[in-house]
Amino acid sequence: MLIRDVEVEVRGRVDVRVAGGRVVEVGARLGGRGGIDGRGGALLPGLHDHHVHLAALAAETASVRVGPADVAGPEELAKALRGGTPGEWVRAVGYHESVAGDLDRAVLDRLVADRPVRVQHRSGELWVWNGAALRAAGLDDAGDGRLWRSDERLRTRTPPTPLDLAGVGRRAAARGITGFTNADPHPAHELRTLLRPLPQRLTILGLDTTAPVKIRLDDLTLPSPTDLAARITRARPRPVAVHCVTRVQLFVTLLALDEAGSVSGDRVEHGAVIPAEAVDRLRRLGVTVVTQPHFPVERAAAYERDVAADDRPHLYRCGTLRAAGVPVAAGTDAPYGTADPWAVMRAAVGRAGPEALTPRAALGLFLGAPLAPGGASRTVAPGARADLCLLHVPLREALEDLSADCVRTTFVDGRAISV
Repeated sequence: MLIRDVEVEVRGRVDVRVAGGRVVEVGARLGGRGGIDGRGGALLPGLHDHHVHLAALAAETASVRVGPADVAGPEELAKALRGGTPGEWVRAVGYHESVAGDLDRAVLDRLVADRPVRVQHRSGELWVWNGAALRAAGLDDAGDGRLWRSDERLRTRTPPTPLDLAGVGRRAAARGITGFTNADPHPAHELRTLLRPLPQRLTILGLDTTAPVKIRLDDLTLPSPTDLAARITRARPRPVAVHCVTRVQLFVTLLALDEAGSVSGDRVEHGAVIPAEAVDRLRRLGVTVVTQPHFPVERAAAYERDVAADDRPHLYRCGTLRAAGVPVAAGTDAPYGTADPWAVMRAAVGRAGPEALTPRAALGLFLGAPLAPGGASRTVAPGARADLCLLHVPLREALEDLSADCVRTTFVDGRAISV
């Protein structure tokens, strides 16, 4: 395949020849007939979403959205939960306490008692079930219906949720995404088979033998640095990807990596709170931070209310990490955040003060290799995989807009997966 008259960084306007799933030649006026006329649009490496939850994202179309942007107050929440066919299970997602306060079984029963209802918190870590759902699943003794980090246990107790994997792949391709890193903490062995319909390239933390092992931390059951170091050592020689959403989780992780020794590919997932005194230690350890710079934008009101004042200046750092030499990459964390990487880029550019990135640096958050997300950006060069994103416009214009509307065609292994 020949892609003619495209803008490739450093090389300018050139032709690009693809064969066998690789870029084989880049140059001016390459020979050959036919092909695709790029009309001067930029040809980029395809975007890679470095932290996403694909099965949960695919389940969204069969779910009711009940987040702060979707409903307001108990009455609207009840109306949303009562929709659909009477008696059938309701799966609701995106809930936050700002909608209607804390939920438990009793609250849900007052809102909806005639059908099984389960509501997932926006964090993804909590399900709240009403009495009808608990009885239908044989869990009537499950106390207040608040089920923390129980996805594996609950998966077999509910009717199968239709997964719109075709829609996930199609929408991602339209945004220029050629690869995903699935970041579930305990991926089921059949997950790769389940996700096979996606046209994008997949990396699955924990399942793929070359990928990092995911370690999820919880303040209520936080291990000592020595115990965490032992767990990290058992994972070696593989790197680890440690879920850190609080200050104490980050410091325990850093102490554990000091004790166990860091290796290439070690990651901190989220880095929700990174105090200034932790930045140099991250740099020294060579740990990559895979973060979500859009969360302070998407969740601004909730963070202003719920996050301690001492932590707010340290939320989801980007600019200061890059300036200090800490490798940084981004993942959408969809469905718990937007699934659009271009929206993440815009949020990273719009951050206040030193955390803001330039548009080119924001694009780079999604151009790292799957196993080296914070490393050098992939390039369109001979020998590179033909996972490509062709834009309607030159790169300069795309960086001004940072919009998925700029994407024209996305290729995986040289095969168009969107047009």
